[in-house]
Amino acid sequence: MITSTIKTESHIGGAHRPGRWLALSVLVLAVLLVAVDATVLGLATPFLSEDLRPTGNQLLWIGDVYSFVIAGLLVSMGSLGDRIGRKKLLLIGATAFGALSVLNAYATSPEMMIVARALLGVAGATLMPSTLALIRNLFHDARERSLAIGIWGAMASAGAAVGPVVGGFLLEHFWWGSVFLINLPVMAVLVLVGAKLIPESKNPNPGPWDVPSVALSLVGVIGIVYAVKELASHGLSPDAGVAALLGVAALAWFVRRQLTLPAPLLDMRLFRHRGFSGAVAADLLTILGLSGLVFFLSQFFQLVQGRQPLEAGLAELPAAIGAVTAGLIAGVVARRYSVRSVVAGGLAAVGLSLAVLTTLDQHTGYPLLGATLLVVGVGAGFSFTVTADVILSSVPKEQAGSASAVSETAYELGAALGIAILGSIVTGVYRGFATPAGVPSDVASAAHESLGGAVEASGTLAPGTANALVSSAQEAFVDGLRIAAGVGAAVLLATAVAAWFLLKGQKLEDGVEH
Repeated sequence: MITSTIKTESHIGGAHRPGRWLALSVLVLAVLLVAVDATVLGLATPFLSEDLRPTGNQLLWIGDVYSFVIAGLLVSMGSLGDRIGRKKLLLIGATAFGALSVLNAYATSPEMMIVARALLGVAGATLMPSTLALIRNLFHDARERSLAIGIWGAMASAGAAVGPVVGGFLLEHFWWGSVFLINLPVMAVLVLVGAKLIPESKNPNPGPWDVPSVALSLVGVIGIVYAVKELASHGLSPDAGVAALLGVAALAWFVRRQLTLPAPLLDMRLFRHRGFSGAVAADLLTILGLSGLVFFLSQFFQLVQGRQPLEAGLAELPAAIGAVTAGLIAGVVARRYSVRSVVAGGLAAVGLSLAVLTTLDQHTGYPLLGATLLVVGVGAGFSFTVTADVILSSVPKEQAGSASAVSETAYELGAALGIAILGSIVTGVYRGFATPAGVPSDVASAAHESLGGAVEASGTLAPGTANALVSSAQEAFVDGLRIAAGVGAAVLLATAVAAWFLLKGQKLEDGVEH
């Protein structure tokens, strides 16, 4: 097993290691930035569309390839961290993340942007696996660790909602590439401070790093998600079928290989634990609902309701406030009541909030939208934070690295699927809108690619025809958003019921580890 032992340089002070909270602040900084980068492009989409002129499919790939690559590589990078040291991997990843942010900022074509986002995902995958394992290593008191995971979870959940606020502020004053350049000073602080404060942690006897398993996990995750995206956008097609078969075959081979390797990348036997499996599923679907909602409401606020970028970003702030507040108290609430009531309740809150959005129209007032976002944030904060604690505490301490990789893979895969599945539904419905009379075929073609493309293309038309085109496109976008919200609501509410049974009897740890 790759994470059979977690070894630190020292265990100064036992449960009360000096500087542990400052070290946590650096780990949280990495998590926050990776989460922000998953959604910061939501507000920049109209500007990016105008500058790079991507097709609808290219736009979706720009939005979600980052999370796809992270999800496909997290387990592999977690294993690499076991070998070279989690602190070392974190600092290398932070440096690469900063450098690749520059490449993203100055992309000159949709293809270059997709490649740059994918490479940024590789760097992001090196940052994430170390965070939870290092928290387990820094905090030996279970209640302190719950609070630390609460802070970690709050930042991970809130990052998705903070992204639009950061993006909105930057877009008000700079060009769209600035949403990437903001990473540079943050990563500089992370590297300089982290080098001094974070203790090293690695497995002294990790075994070989299995490159075929790395390739299988990456091909499997990307193949499955690509197939889902194609099916939702275009229905059954040879491309979708081939991608699905390739993805399933790769993941099946990956699982079989892990069960036979003496030092697997991921110990599949962890999933025999009912609480562990239930927490992973809840983890993934919580973030699916949150990220999908935030990504598309960003476009709704701007392109349908006509808000400026900063105003649109601030409009989504209640989700971040709710996530942070719930994350900080989640451990206390779960101990007072029960793990399953907090997780199932959080999932139900996200599901019901999505159900409310099935009533959405172009003129829906902000009080309803703001309240919905607040409830989504609270639900996600409770569910995601407690599931992360359950995942980490439901396995022996020596397996914390594997557990951490699974938790973070669920987070990133949830973010990718939220954009891919819900986004593909929105795009599929949107493309069917009727083009008003008098619109040239080339303009109509551009308008059907994306709502941003429709707004841009309408600038070449007479005012009356332009207004008719934009109005028809906006109505189709909102129709798609309503259907996607309904699908998301059904999935989240079903997961809430499943979590109630799967997490029966599950409790958070108490006391101090020795």
